[in-house]
Amino acid sequence: MKLKKVLLGLSLFITAVSFSQNSTKKEVLFTIDGKPYYTDEFIRVYNKNLDLVKDDSQKDLDNYLDLFIGYKLKVNKANKLGLQEGKKYQAELKSYRTQLAKNYLTDTKVTQGLIDEAYSRSLKEIKASHILFIVDENASPADTLKAYNKAMEVRKKALAGEDFGKLAAQYSEDPSAKENNGDLGYFSTFRMVYPFETGAYNTPKGQVSKPVKSRFGYHLIKVNDIRDNRGDITVAHIMIVKPKSEKEEENAKAKSTIEDIYRKLQQGEDFASLAKQFSDDKSTSGNGGLLNTFSSGELTSVEFEDEAFALNQPGDYSKPFETQFGWHIVKLVKKEPVKPFADVKDEIENRIRRDERSRLIAESMTDKLKKKYTVTKNAKAFAAAAKQFNDKLYAQTWELPVNEALMNQVVLTINNDKKLTVKDFLSYVNSQQRAGFTVKPLSRLADVLFERFTYEQLNVYYNENLENEFPEFAAVMEEYRDGLLLFDLMEKEIWEKAKTDTIGLKNFFEANKNKYQWNERINADVFSSTKEDVIKKAKKYLKKGKDAEYIKKELNVDNKVHVMEKSGVFEKESEALPKLDKWKEGISDVVKEGDYYYVVKVNEVMPAGPKTFEESKGRVVNDYQQYLESNWVGELKKEFTIQVDKDVLAHVKKQLNQ
Repeated sequence: MKLKKVLLGLSLFITAVSFSQNSTKKEVLFTIDGKPYYTDEFIRVYNKNLDLVKDDSQKDLDNYLDLFIGYKLKVNKANKLGLQEGKKYQAELKSYRTQLAKNYLTDTKVTQGLIDEAYSRSLKEIKASHILFIVDENASPADTLKAYNKAMEVRKKALAGEDFGKLAAQYSEDPSAKENNGDLGYFSTFRMVYPFETGAYNTPKGQVSKPVKSRFGYHLIKVNDIRDNRGDITVAHIMIVKPKSEKEEENAKAKSTIEDIYRKLQQGEDFASLAKQFSDDKSTSGNGGLLNTFSSGELTSVEFEDEAFALNQPGDYSKPFETQFGWHIVKLVKKEPVKPFADVKDEIENRIRRDERSRLIAESMTDKLKKKYTVTKNAKAFAAAAKQFNDKLYAQTWELPVNEALMNQVVLTINNDKKLTVKDFLSYVNSQQRAGFTVKPLSRLADVLFERFTYEQLNVYYNENLENEFPEFAAVMEEYRDGLLLFDLMEKEIWEKAKTDTIGLKNFFEANKNKYQWNERINADVFSSTKEDVIKKAKKYLKKGKDAEYIKKELNVDNKVHVMEKSGVFEKESEALPKLDKWKEGISDVVKEGDYYYVVKVNEVMPAGPKTFEESKGRVVNDYQQYLESNWVGELKKEFTIQVDKDVLAHVKKQLNQ
């Protein structure tokens, strides 16, 4: 990300961490066009980044001050250009604040309990079936009881020995039950709504739960099996990419190639060597096809995961199989158990925030805020507001009243300084009716909605005052503001300019041509085999002018792959090429590397030399950006007036060097 690049380059890392409170009196360290910048901010940022800075020169206080001033110059330039007024900037700042505030807006004790629970559950996968009895969350007590009793009646049938699948097909109000008899397959934590997940994990294998209430209604859950989580796995693979064309002969060629490779593996040839030579996955072929470690559900191909997890012993490899990406052979490198709790804690917490169980955290936080702040309800104003309710609310056609005197009455006061009017409350009601109301009668609906409105406003008030309650939060937000402004400024002044300034780019390229060079390349057909006599025969055929298809047809007999060929343009250092003392056009000698013999038909030796502008444009743009940025601060120092208080700087140095 560009933003990350900018901030790391300046060593001004913007992270939500806790700062130690500095009791030292803050003084003006320097000014930019008369605007003061204080010692407390400089010391805090310097200390925060000290262990993160890799360049020792940036730890020098004079050098770091120069970086810090350069950073503030850019922020001043951004403000001078009015970038802080941009809608995109305002939206991004709001988004960052929302993200940062999450650490302050939750009950950490409840959150930790949910994290521990989720990890414990993630160690197992449950295979279950269910029967659903639909009932609305806000249904009347009578309707809720009716659905519950129906669920209990069906549960009695299941406990009496009737087939659960048949009961699901007969009674379940889940439409899919008619086809799957309520079977949900295997699942783990976060795959189902939280109450259902809890019901499943609390039901022993082979048993049927009591009715479990979720937002969909009541569920009967039968746990059919419980198995350990499959953990993590590391594999290597060889891939022949699926042709973009749908021509049958091209697809057949891809399949034939992977089958040839599989036969070579069965003949005892090395997996890594074959991956280097023939795998179309260039990101892994040079490393013998090795993939990063993954767990169930992390890859986009279920087929690939299942084939990988089906392997048992390191070194085992699969038969060729097809995915949406192409043909693969997978070799098991190692299997690992479920990740330790410390490694997945943050991921689990993030998922909890997006999950239904987050409501438990919100409810706990609201209870704390009710005790923290004074809440006053104006009963008279509320009663007047409640009189505006009518049956149109249930039809979602209710409209706000136009009685200005009523709407301006204060109906709720929080902590004696935030006052909410009837208009605020009724506007909330108006926005909520789109979701549909089922609570009756209207008097009860008014009480329920006012309670929800009060709780929402308590959380809003707390959120609005985070900067006042937590100095560290205020400091981080200030850094975010500067960082986002800097991003917009860099995009405007550096990145876009480097892309669109065609004359400047070409002039920069001409002045730095020596940096953009091709290495020597070879246009060649490479033949390989583990048998020396086979590769010698291949060489003879090449000398007779035979092509690759002819050679493979003649030498790959008895359903065995004795020789393979790869054609293309390769840099001399490519893993696909053998190492020759000298490259020249024609047919090479037979050479041996490891277990393989090679012969190469060199069609063209392409000498090292300068790249054209178009061939090197991507790198030129990147280098030009860095060039522009390195000269930019100097121009800003001419545009703004900077004054550093030397005495204050000396005091800061003494303090930091203690």
